[in-house]
Amino acid sequence: MLKGHPTGLVVLFLSNMGERFGYYTMLSIFALFLEARFGLSEQAVGSIYGNFLFAVYFLPLVGGWVADRIGYARVVLAGLILMLLGYVLMAVPFDTLALVYGSLLVVALGTGLFKGNMVVLLGNLYEKEPFKALHGAAFNIYYMGINVGAFFSPYAATGIRDFVMERAGFAYDARIPGLAHQVLAGNTADTSKLTSLVDPAVLGRFADLKGFAAAYVDALARGYNAGFAIAAGSVVVSLIVFLALRRHYLHADIAGSRSKLTSTDDGLTPQQTRARLIALVMVFFVVIFFWMAFHQSGLTLTWFAKNYTLGSVDRVTKVLFDLPALLSCIAAIIGAVYVLKPGLSAKARGLGAALVAVGGAVAAWRFTGFEALNRISPELFQSFNPIFVVFLTPVVIALWARVAARGQEPSAPRKIMYGMALAGGAYLVMVLAAQGLASPAALKPGGGVSEVLLSPYWLISTYLTLTVAELLLSPMGLAFVARVAPPRYRGLMQGGWLAATAVGNKLAGAVSIPYERLELWQTFGLLVVTSLVSALLIAAILKRLEAATA
Repeated sequence: MLKGHPTGLVVLFLSNMGERFGYYTMLSIFALFLEARFGLSEQAVGSIYGNFLFAVYFLPLVGGWVADRIGYARVVLAGLILMLLGYVLMAVPFDTLALVYGSLLVVALGTGLFKGNMVVLLGNLYEKEPFKALHGAAFNIYYMGINVGAFFSPYAATGIRDFVMERAGFAYDARIPGLAHQVLAGNTADTSKLTSLVDPAVLGRFADLKGFAAAYVDALARGYNAGFAIAAGSVVVSLIVFLALRRHYLHADIAGSRSKLTSTDDGLTPQQTRARLIALVMVFFVVIFFWMAFHQSGLTLTWFAKNYTLGSVDRVTKVLFDLPALLSCIAAIIGAVYVLKPGLSAKARGLGAALVAVGGAVAAWRFTGFEALNRISPELFQSFNPIFVVFLTPVVIALWARVAARGQEPSAPRKIMYGMALAGGAYLVMVLAAQGLASPAALKPGGGVSEVLLSPYWLISTYLTLTVAELLLSPMGLAFVARVAPPRYRGLMQGGWLAATAVGNKLAGAVSIPYERLELWQTFGLLVVTSLVSALLIAAILKRLEAATA
């Protein structure tokens, strides 16, 4: 898959993968942390979530403008340092929201300097032959690196949280935090549900139920603080890779002089420059609604996992939520591909057979150790999107290469349109899942968790469909911007793509308002409608967008 690509791709891939591991470790527990530490409502959490994501994706517009003038690598380095500082601050168990806000602002500033400018460096590596023809594939591979980091992050966050709680003598149960905060708020009219969820031996360690509630909430929040510390460690790794191997990408750090170019200097007429900028702004507007739908993973879909999905699963399903078992199965599948793929050497087939044997043995060992019912954590659902990306990206690259060989590959704008339509399909699955379920508002008096709990495969199916939509839209969008943006505006336009994502993320947080007030299926129905309308808008301007890439 990396054949023919410059070494700089590997460096940027690894640097970005480490940073994204840290970011998604933080994001996977973000909403749950705010609920646990401060007892905030869904609407309050949604507001903070939306504002933070808006800042994370809007500030690259500023970062791109700065980097176009002083250099991309220098600004990326500053971003990594700021993100490291922000995660270190979040690892401190603050008791006031103002300090949390300050930490989030530092993380957002760092991400704003880092995110878009890494993409510009990548695009610049492929400006000239012999790499120019590999431009689209490079963005798919780079995008896969993002998702390798994102796949492991929920497991890291869950593992460290459980470790901290076990050291404090507790076990995580999604039903307890909401009930504990009710007790701490003085709502003790009916405490039977909370006491029924806790081992009497654990309760016996405390003078009263309020003492237990305070200790449990504190241990849970400190577990999430430890998750933020893991995010900081991951950024340190990215920083080391980015600095130690900079010789492989510094030749792509073209900036400063580029900002002084005129439209004629970069090979485009003023009319062509204007047409390209207008096409980009049109795409930016439409993809806002995709990101509004996509980033429900850390908000309404996480709440659905916590409040409406079975917290205990059978042995077979547990394999999907157990990292050693899942990785072993993945190794066995990769080994089987090597064994069955024609044209490979005997050595490659032998390696494949070894992967099948070892992976199968480890998976079987883990499987036999599972109980009839096994607890799962709601944040682990966020690992499905990245692992689907990692598995499907080579398939997508091969598919587009085959289609392109026949001269039939769809344009980037057309792929974006298909992605929008599929996002609507993903939330149609959630509309069907939500039929007959109590509204979130109706669940609040009982701690927020539904009496009727659904199979996790509803959410897994939604994440699979969203992943296919994402692969059609996100890497293609990044490649579209890199290809269409006039050279002297590349940093700014990558920032524009991320600023559009920022607006979508702000709207993602706003979805918490209908979530609290409407029936559950109606909230997901809104996301179906906005996604399909956006696909129709792309269809309406498709010819103009395709003309810009000609």
